[in-house]
Amino acid sequence: MQQGDLGLDLVLRVFRKEGFKSLFDSIATTTGQLSSAHANMLSNRFQYEETIDAVISFLQNKNYTLAYRIVGRQLLPEGPRFQTLKDIDWFFGHIGVQDKARYLCTLYLEDVADLIQATVGPHFGFSKYAERIARTATSFDQLEKALNEKTNFFDQILLDVLNDYFANGAPALVGFTVPFGGNLYGALKAGQWIKENYPDTIVVMGGGYPNTELRELSDTRVFDYVDFITLDDGEGPVLAICEQLGATSFDKNKLKRTFMRDADKVVFMNNASTRDFGHSALPTPTYDGLRIHEYLSVIDLPNPMHRLWNDGRWNKLTIAHGCYWKKCSFCDISLDYISRFEQSPAATLVDKMEELIRETGETGFHFVDEAAPPLAMRDLAIEILRRKLKVSWWTNIRFEKTFSEDLCKLLAASGCIAVTGGLEVASPRLLELMEKGITIDQVARVCKGFRDAGILVHAYLMYGFPTESDQETIDSLDIVRQLFQHGLLQSAHWHQFAMTVHSPVGMYPEKYGVIRTGPEFRGFANNDLYHEDPEGADHEQYSEGLKKALYNYMHHIGIDWPLQKFFKFKIPKSRVHPLTIQNSIKSPLPDPIETPGFRIGWLDVSYKVISKGKENTEMQFFKSGKQHKLTLPNSLAEFLETNSSRFDLFDTNTILLSEVLSHLSTNMNIEPEEIIRSEWWKNWRQVVWVIRG
Repeated sequence: MQQGDLGLDLVLRVFRKEGFKSLFDSIATTTGQLSSAHANMLSNRFQYEETIDAVISFLQNKNYTLAYRIVGRQLLPEGPRFQTLKDIDWFFGHIGVQDKARYLCTLYLEDVADLIQATVGPHFGFSKYAERIARTATSFDQLEKALNEKTNFFDQILLDVLNDYFANGAPALVGFTVPFGGNLYGALKAGQWIKENYPDTIVVMGGGYPNTELRELSDTRVFDYVDFITLDDGEGPVLAICEQLGATSFDKNKLKRTFMRDADKVVFMNNASTRDFGHSALPTPTYDGLRIHEYLSVIDLPNPMHRLWNDGRWNKLTIAHGCYWKKCSFCDISLDYISRFEQSPAATLVDKMEELIRETGETGFHFVDEAAPPLAMRDLAIEILRRKLKVSWWTNIRFEKTFSEDLCKLLAASGCIAVTGGLEVASPRLLELMEKGITIDQVARVCKGFRDAGILVHAYLMYGFPTESDQETIDSLDIVRQLFQHGLLQSAHWHQFAMTVHSPVGMYPEKYGVIRTGPEFRGFANNDLYHEDPEGADHEQYSEGLKKALYNYMHHIGIDWPLQKFFKFKIPKSRVHPLTIQNSIKSPLPDPIETPGFRIGWLDVSYKVISKGKENTEMQFFKSGKQHKLTLPNSLAEFLETNSSRFDLFDTNTILLSEVLSHLSTNMNIEPEEIIRSEWWKNWRQVVWVIRG
């Protein structure tokens, strides 16, 4: 078996000295009118050709010391992207040389990408290609037309790269994973080449795009480019195809969740008896054969959270399959990858982490969950700490109340550095309509827990949800502003609501006050829907202002500016109280004395008794290099000494919070409510964590 990343292969084939020579030669022959800025870049081609190898090497972390020359602003040619560069020293300071250089190199690459898109590669992108053609592609007509046009500059490079994989012989089967629309054209173009040159090789396509867009496929033309299209988890379907390839005669009835062409019709074969794999039974994914040390670490925004998507390389895993909440009305909750929720034991998950560390040498992990379950994250953190692994990890969450301050501290101790989550809207009415199951107050408290634990927070934000008014849009922006004002968010992203066929809004639009207006399904993709929102605002007009405000907030600019400053038209005044978020986070929540199942314990804490009096004991605790000198009631000190080993986070004979409070209440003749309000209890909580069991 061999695997490769055609996207990386293509970029590295073009973005090198020889590739730039061919690129600029090709651009020079184009007949279109170039802007003055792009004409200047073309006339400056020699500098680009002479610097590209050094830039790529630096972004692959192979040429550390080059940063000093890059930040001197004399080495790299500077195109249009550099003209808007401001406050770079403020963002990076005078010691952030590596990050500053990485940012400048990213601008350099984006300048070249802009030039490519304006000339020989209108479909080019570093992580997507010809995405526009695949967007709302209800018919296969436009794709077929593009696939059969004259091979362009980048198509030819893609095919040259693909040809290299066949240098040592044709494989029996080639599989393309197509997670997004921006990967579809490239996969079909590659499939077309394979069909023309190696007709006996079977071509299979699967991934996120087919899973969401092609579930009603009826157009046979796509099978001129691929043989099979699989849905949902691909292990079972691909195994069934491979088993049939090895059989004496091909039996389509033994395929699983697979589209194919049969007698000039599209048929969907799904033999339920064919073996499938549960989440915990899946083997560790492998990066064997991939050029994992040749990916580019770029910084497209000088923001500490936003950079995680593009800077560095993360091993990818999932804590769980699907979403444990699966209620959000805008989400494709009817699809298998969201609706079927499965977990695996923390020990199994950490086994996979250790295996990937051995294979890749990388200790960073991105858990790409729909929404990682808080208690599964807790178990993962404890297992990582038990094995004393030194890892960094981040994942996607719901901003739910289970993320207490102590749980956030536990996650941080295990190496959690960031979380991303869907806040969507900051309107109580719309949150209820969305069935998010969260409140603004709750979001603020959860974000504070992460912030105080040193974990970065990114929020996904939505505007234009059905019936959202002008007032609610501006009120949401004001809540977002306050979250940034108090350091509760480090990064965020606005996107406009899109109605999809697999979501509750798409399935029952009348319930949400919208009208489906199209598009007409014509045999290929069916996912994104057109709709009218007669009760809502003119959502499109808010796009630019919302994104402009957010860009400023992410860079600590304009927090105190009037919201009107970001819009070119008159907007409503915010009805949100200016202290809404401050009031939410000003006091910690008390310990949950009436909720069963919470345990109390610590991690790497030691102590000694200094002195013991008639009522109190003076004790010194050592935690994370810090000393805490506490005066505790004798009843608590004695309970601690008697049960010292059980307080250890790794001890299987855990101590419940209710057990401690019951003991103290009985021996001290006071109510649990009074205990948790006492000053000595608040001091004691500096060294112990209370976590849902």
